[in-house]
Amino acid sequence: MRAFIVDAFTDRPFAGNPAGVCLLDRPADAAWMQRVAAELNLSETAFVHRTAETTYGLRWFTPTVEVDLCGHATLATAHVLHTQGAAPGAALHFDTLSGVLTARHHRHGAISLDFPADAPTATATPPHLATALGAEPRWTGRARHDLLVELADAATVRDLDPDIAALAGFSGRAVIVTASAPAGADHDFVSRVFAPAAGIPEDPVTGAAHCVLAPHWASRLRRTALNGAQLSARGGRVGVELRNDRVTLLGQAVTVFDGELTA
Repeated sequence: MRAFIVDAFTDRPFAGNPAGVCLLDRPADAAWMQRVAAELNLSETAFVHRTAETTYGLRWFTPTVEVDLCGHATLATAHVLHTQGAAPGAALHFDTLSGVLTARHHRHGAISLDFPADAPTATATPPHLATALGAEPRWTGRARHDLLVELADAATVRDLDPDIAALAGFSGRAVIVTASAPAGADHDFVSRVFAPAAGIPEDPVTGAAHCVLAPHWASRLRRTALNGAQLSARGGRVGVELRNDRVTLLGQAVTVFDGELTA
């Protein structure tokens, strides 16, 4: 079967977040998909099969676990399906563990994703979190799966060198660290995402995290359309627009590998 590696949330190769995409002709065994994801050893691998003209079943696996939601691998999947000629001009609908997600292609290669918003609720800072991060939180909140930590400024987020093993001990899928962008920047907020409990020490660019970041910063900045910069080593940009309980994520993707999975 065809297998791809796609760099998502970037317009150039070897940046953004790489995702595996496997095109299936029918649903596959979960244990087999988990082994393939471990073999590819990317933060997420997507497995997609067509169920109707513009509707697909979609599941995502890290090297160690299946996840309920993954933005960059969904973007990568929509990009692959588009390049393979799937329903040109039509919206693509993905049946997932997080409900039906919709992807639309736009001019100049951009893809928009319709995802559920996941607004964080303020919570007490967990003990030892500041020590694990190496920085003092100014605000901490809980989303459905993630812990959101706001720090003093973008430079602090960029320069973090956290204790990854210690972060794995905090409950939830990931620790999202964020701050407002510096004055004059071409983006509104910055972030980094650490998910060692899911087998991902640091995720390069995280669409699902922006479902948490969008409502948080929309409330802080009193705007619904924003741009985020994820400050990992690879780096990437995610446009977001909050629409009540939904978030539109906007990004581009580039195929860097197209091959055949034989096992």
